[in-house]
Amino acid sequence: MQILVAIYSPFAAWCIPDAQVAALRDEFPGHTLVHVRDDTEALAHIAGTDVVFGARLRPEQIAAAPGLRWVHSPAAGVGNMLFPAMVESAIQLTNSRGIASVPIAEQVIAVTLALLRDLPLAWRRQQEHVWAQEEYHAASPPRLLRDCRVLIVGVGSIGSAVASLVSGFGAEVVGIRRQAGRPVPCVGVLRPPQALDDELPRADVIVIAAPQTAETQHLLGERELGLMRDGAVLVNVSRGKLVDEAALARELRRGRIRAALDVFEHEPLASDSPLWDSPHALLTPHVSGHFAGYWPAATAMFAENLRRFAEGQPLLNPVDKRAGY
Repeated sequence: MQILVAIYSPFAAWCIPDAQVAALRDEFPGHTLVHVRDDTEALAHIAGTDVVFGARLRPEQIAAAPGLRWVHSPAAGVGNMLFPAMVESAIQLTNSRGIASVPIAEQVIAVTLALLRDLPLAWRRQQEHVWAQEEYHAASPPRLLRDCRVLIVGVGSIGSAVASLVSGFGAEVVGIRRQAGRPVPCVGVLRPPQALDDELPRADVIVIAAPQTAETQHLLGERELGLMRDGAVLVNVSRGKLVDEAALARELRRGRIRAALDVFEHEPLASDSPLWDSPHALLTPHVSGHFAGYWPAATAMFAENLRRFAEGQPLLNPVDKRAGY
């Protein structure tokens, strides 16, 4: 069986290390593993490929691989591979959901606490060597996560991990989920997507952890952002396109809400984006899912699925290509 390992990015952290590819070759000596490092190499070597371990594919690459039977993503998000030719094909698609749930949930806790206690103000004044005790408390008295109502939009593996940590602080947890009838540990109330408008004005913290699909594009637009209560905190660790960035920038200028963003509509974030200079925004460069041990974990998940695929067993983490997750 020929396997194409096509996990590359302009950012080194998201490129599979050579050592992990070597480990796969050692573990599966009966298969041919081809490691490519860009789109051009992928297109040149994909003919004859049975399996792709890759973060993205393009329509022309699919067209050049008539024997391709299965694609496994090293990440949870697969939106960039769900073009019509892939969706309509018989190619199985699986992902690595679950391996980054805990680090992403910990990032949610970190940035939420930072904004509830207005640590960005403290960091700015630290750079200026200013003792801002009066300003710190007058501008926004620190708030307790324990006293917050936390709305988690998308209660999959990441949302569930967030719920577990948030509930440990004593916060009230409400979830928005398509299958709202199935209970989730640490989530007090589960509501369907149609209840989003009802829940936004009631939440102190809103965590976006839903997958990117046609239905979730700009899930939070100008109208929805306007429904958020004064002083609310928005945390997006899903995909940037779930939030209307221009509308959010306008809302942040009003100073009515705060936002912690790890993902953006276009990455890297443009240097002239107004989000950079907002005192009410805390930005991180799409790093919440990365942690020491990420690549061994992602490779191990692929290896387990490769064994299953070779033996004709059901694969872990199948993706519904039409639903988008």
